[in-house]
Amino acid sequence: MAAVALIVHNDRPSATDLAIKTARWLAEGGHEVRLLPTDAAVVGLDELAVDEAELVEDLTVAVSLGGDGTMLRTVELVAAHGVPIIGVNLGQLGYLTEVDPDNLHSSLGLYFAGEYGIEERMLLSVRVDAPSGGVELDEALALNEAVLEKTLSGHTVRLDVEINGQPFTPYAADGLIIATPTGSTAYAFSARGPIVAPTHRSLQLTPVSPHMLFDRTLILDPETSVRITVDGHRPASLSVDGRVVGSLARGDAIVCTASPFAARLVVFASRDFHQILKAKFGLSDR
Repeated sequence: MAAVALIVHNDRPSATDLAIKTARWLAEGGHEVRLLPTDAAVVGLDELAVDEAELVEDLTVAVSLGGDGTMLRTVELVAAHGVPIIGVNLGQLGYLTEVDPDNLHSSLGLYFAGEYGIEERMLLSVRVDAPSGGVELDEALALNEAVLEKTLSGHTVRLDVEINGQPFTPYAADGLIIATPTGSTAYAFSARGPIVAPTHRSLQLTPVSPHMLFDRTLILDPETSVRITVDGHRPASLSVDGRVVGSLARGDAIVCTASPFAARLVVFASRDFHQILKAKFGLSDR
C-alpha cells in the first residue's frame, strides 16, 4: 500500500473539506496518510500528524491541496527526496496544479495503477553567504525564484552581479529576480521578463525598476553560477518563492545555480503550455 502526504492550504475551507474526504478514502483503501502537525490540526486529524522527517520517509506521493502557493510549499518539503507531487487546483490561476478537486480520487486511482507521467521542473539552488547574520538559512530550493529587493520605500538598492566568478555589472534597482523557467510566469513576468516554457532549463536574471539604461533580462545557461552581493549602505530583503527569509547587509551575498534536484509533477494527460497560456490570459485565435 502507498504512503500519501496531504499538504493543505490552511485558510481555505474547500481544501480542508477535501483533505478530510481524501484521508478517509485513502484509509478505506488501506493506504497510509500523513500530514504535518499544522495541517493535521486545521483538518482535525491530529492522529495523522508527523514531523517533516517522517513525512518524507519512504513517501509514495505528496498531494497538494490548494493553489500555486501550496504547490510551492509542497515542492520545498519533498523535492529533494524525489517524491512525485499531485497538485489539486483549489486556487485561482493554477499554473502548477494538474487536477480538479472533483477528479482527485479518480486521479489517485490512476496513479496507484501506474497510469500517469512525470513532468520534471528545474529547481534553483540559493546559497546564502551572509556574515551579517541577517539570514539564518544556508541554502534553499526554489521552484519559481529568489528575489533581492529594497527594504526602504523611495530608495533603490545597489546589487553587484558576478557571473561564473567574473564581475558583470552593478545594478541600481528596486531589486533583482533570479527565476527558473517555471518562475518566468510569476514575479519575473510582472517585471516584464520573458515567458519561458517550464520544462526548459535556464536561469533568468531580471531587474525590477532599474535606474540604469541596461534594463533587459539575461537568459543564462543552467550551469551558470550567479553571485549577487549587496553594496552600499541600504539593506536588501531576500525572499525565496515568495517567502521572506531575512535581510542582507552590505557585503552579504547569495549564489544561485541550477539545483541537482527537480520538482517531479504528476501529469495524467499531455500538457500544452501554449494552450495554458491562452486560457490564463484570454488570448484569441484571431
